Amino acid sequence: MTDQPKPSPLQHTGHPGELVGVGEDVWMDVIHKMDEVYSDLLQYEVALEQKNAKLEESQQFILSVLTSMSDILVVCDRNGLIEDVNRSLLDFTGRSLDELRGTSVFDLFADEVARTQARHLLTLYGEASVHDCELPLRARDGSTVPVSLNCTPRYNAVGKSLGMVVTGRPVGELRRAYQALRQAHEDLKRTQQQLLHSEKMASLGRLVAGVAHELNNPISFILGNVHALQRYAGRLGQYLAALHAGESAARLAELRAELRIDRILADLPPLIEGTIEGAERTRDIVDGLKRFSAIDRDEQQPFNLAEVIERAVRWVCKATRESFRVRMTLPAEIPVRGSPGQMQQVMMNLVQNAWDATAELPEPWLDIEARVEGGRATIRFHDNGPGVAEHHLAHIFDPFFTTKVVGKGTGLGLSISYGIVERHGGQLSARNHPAGGAELVIELPVERGGQPAAD
Repeated sequence: MTDQPKPSPLQHTGHPGELVGVGEDVWMDVIHKMDEVYSDLLQYEVALEQKNAKLEESQQFILSVLTSMSDILVVCDRNGLIEDVNRSLLDFTGRSLDELRGTSVFDLFADEVARTQARHLLTLYGEASVHDCELPLRARDGSTVPVSLNCTPRYNAVGKSLGMVVTGRPVGELRRAYQALRQAHEDLKRTQQQLLHSEKMASLGRLVAGVAHELNNPISFILGNVHALQRYAGRLGQYLAALHAGESAARLAELRAELRIDRILADLPPLIEGTIEGAERTRDIVDGLKRFSAIDRDEQQPFNLAEVIERAVRWVCKATRESFRVRMTLPAEIPVRGSPGQMQQVMMNLVQNAWDATAELPEPWLDIEARVEGGRATIRFHDNGPGVAEHHLAHIFDPFFTTKVVGKGTGLGLSISYGIVERHGGQLSARNHPAGGAELVIELPVERGGQPAAD
């Protein structure tokens, strides 16, 4: 009996669609694997499309940046041969990219001296950056244009040198931009000085209006006394002339009564004392003016801030309506160190701002309260005006910011005041008072025993 050949693993068993030795589970595994491979291929295709889209987007972005650059840009290989340039260089040289590609970057320079210097810099220092090197390039019209160049080496992913990137900007353009910037800076400084001067003149105007009223009383008193003394001097001279002429006792007695010599002699002491008092009062006012005139000096001297506040209120109120009422609750002494003139400018500005905010009210008022606690003085200015809009509170100390109508303020008063208080080691803040109106608060370190108190 001969042996029958064994069926191959892949032979049919007689049933259609079936292979010998291959079960249904094996085919299911093969189908699952094919599904997984197909799913992975789809995912890879989607990821590839996304990366390709991002690559195109990045390429378009880089191209738009290079095209929009006003500076010239040249990409070179390690031998200095041009690989790519931007539009600015094409416009500068008047040549196309095909004409420039493959040529030496050193051919762009104006003469042999510049080319030699460029080779020295870009070749000798090819592995390091070169910054702000000024060399002449040949422009499209044949002219020589000095250009400020920068050179940076470029590397591949493993750090191998690929060449360099050269950028530059015509120096004439830089100089024009610098001159324009410098001119704008000078104009800005000049305008700032004019505005600061305007603010000082506005403060001086308020000061002069108050001082004019303040000086009026003592000067008028002195003037009246001087006129009286002038009349009395004439009568005394007439009586002394009769006395020296040897008039009789009866005539002298009659003349004494007629000229009221005894009354004159009784009036002379109070007239002289009143004149001295008026002169001293005038001297005090002038002394205060002298201190105010020193607002720009960096003085460091101890002074009583309470007196400065009272003087500032008195001078500002002299130029306002009589209905403007200022209530002051101040300690006798607020000892601080700094410039009394500068602090007086601050106080006058805050009082004037309160008056401006309440001027339209029938009964305007301002409360000033000061306390000294824990080595610091706190002075609060609370008026009954409309307050400050919430969106303006963060900006009221900014230079040139003002809510007043045009012509009524420069927007520098509070900014200058903020700086003065800060230079005195203090802080100026603003808020809307819970009871209505605006409240500005000054905090300053007080001085004890000749030294500022520790916080």
